[in-house]
This record gives sequence, structure tokens and C-alpha cells, in this order.
Amino acid sequence: MSKTHNKYKFSILVLIIMFFACSKTYTPKPHGYMRIDFPEKAYQSFDTTFPYSFMYPKYGHIEDLSKIKEPYFINISFPDYNAKIHITYKKIKNNLSQYLEESRTFAYKHTIKATAINEKNYINYDKKIFGTVYEIKGNAASFMQFYLTDSNKNFIRGALYFNVESNYDSLLPAINFFSKDVIHLIETFSWK
Repeated sequence: MSKTHNKYKFSILVLIIMFFACSKTYTPKPHGYMRIDFPEKAYQSFDTTFPYSFMYPKYGHIEDLSKIKEPYFINISFPDYNAKIHITYKKIKNNLSQYLEESRTFAYKHTIKATAINEKNYINYDKKIFGTVYEIKGNAASFMQFYLTDSNKNFIRGALYFNVESNYDSLLPAINFFSKDVIHLIETFSWK
């Protein structure tokens, strides 16, 4: 056999190997996130000397900030998830419109990173509770904010924060989980 004939056979062999070796299509895998196991929903009462009360999750604990901040300021802390619900209280003294505008401004400061901000009004005539819930979507610092008022004496503002780098896709299960707790807090809220 000639060298040319051997080169020809070798070339055909290489082509056959390449043909069968490259028959499988490569599909890149999407980036994955760790699975988060959440506790079962269970609530307890926050009913103290504060001018308001509500139900909050048993897997959270209250941090009273009255001594370091202002009276009746609290955090509901969820240390296993690096999450907090900040709640601030203000007494209304002919300045309700100022508090309403501040709440709206705080929520809309997130428009730089947010992809959407949905507003939902909350009204409970029997308990004299009126408010707005802001659902903030996207890589914002806060994913849910709200305010509640009786419109003449009391005003609170709340915000859900995670003490981690904001990545909406990876935080979405936690956002959905804790958003339900915020809604439960609002629905069980009452003034004293």
C-alpha cells in the first residue's frame, strides 16, 4: 500500500470518529440556587402597651427599638433568613399628608432598580384602618412596603427587607413566603 492510500484511510477514520463524537448536542445548564425550606405558617399575637396590635409569625421575634429610635418602633426579625419587617409609628398632628407622601416617596425611591411597583389599597371600616401596600418587583432593596392609618391619630409604616445582596430571582421564594406574613399582619392589625 502506498503512503497516499494510508493517509486516505486515516483521514476517513478521523472523519468517522469526529462524526460520531460530535453527534450529541450540548445544552448549557441554567444557574441554580440553593433550596430554601420554610417553616409551616403559624402566628402569635403582638399585644403590648403599644398603641397597636397584630399577629406575626412564630418563627420571627420582635426587636423593640423604642429606646434607640423613637417610641413604638419595632422590627420583626427572621434571623434564619436574613429578613426583617421594619415598623415605624408616628402620632398624627395635622400632618397626615406629610406621612402619606413620605411613605410614597420611600416606596418609589426603588424605581431605579425596580421593574414594577404595584399599589393595593387596604380599607377596613370596622377597625378604622386605611392604607396602601406597595409590592416592589426587581432588584430593589425592599420588596414590600405599606402604611396603615386611622386617618386622624395614628400612622405606621412598614417595609420588608432582606439583609443580602439583592437578586430578585433567587429571593423570589422568600419574598413570596414573607409577603404572605406581611399581608396577615395587615389583616390582623388593630388600633388600641
